[in-house]
Amino acid sequence: MKISASFLSSKNIPKDLEKLNDTDVDYIHVDFMDGKFVSRKTMPFREMRHVSDYTSKRLDVHLMVDEPSKYIPLFAELNAEYITFHVEVEEDIVEDLQMIKDYSIKCGLAIKPDTKVSSLVPYLPYLDLILVMSVEPGEGGQEFIMESEKKIEEVRDLIRSYHVDAIISVDGGINDQNISLCRDADMVAVGSYLIHSDNFQEKISSLR
Repeated sequence: MKISASFLSSKNIPKDLEKLNDTDVDYIHVDFMDGKFVSRKTMPFREMRHVSDYTSKRLDVHLMVDEPSKYIPLFAELNAEYITFHVEVEEDIVEDLQMIKDYSIKCGLAIKPDTKVSSLVPYLPYLDLILVMSVEPGEGGQEFIMESEKKIEEVRDLIRSYHVDAIISVDGGINDQNISLCRDADMVAVGSYLIHSDNFQEKISSLR
């Protein structure tokens, strides 16, 4: 199980990124919100671009935005291995996925808790990652939605039936008590459980 650490709930981002850099966490999960797709807005890109000043870890970027095409070129400048946006956006999804691939970055689609898994089908051939939201996107510190276990299984079945080479990531409310519900996933994005602890490595190890 790979771990992607989110700093969304951090009170001291530079310090926490440096601490995460000293752990064996696999990725830094970068949540970026425009205040439109979700009500919350994160720091502007001109500040967010400095994330890699504090960590050498590859980035796992999650765009919660109305217009992914506006932000993909910006985040492509950073040390990103994955750029993921939401299947619920109204832009041309295939065009946006292809844009990510044109930067030689792996692309992903995220799916909200109430969105049907079948909505992913038209885009499966393009995907390197499917992000299952186990909370409503937009706020850190929410409780894991228990029905997410079934959704992860549905996505796994979809990947198998269409013979797609994409990994499953799960994001939201994950801790050592519910990580077992994500056993069908390949990666989890974890925020508050790590960031609000005194020992990042200990918490990361408890999830593996």
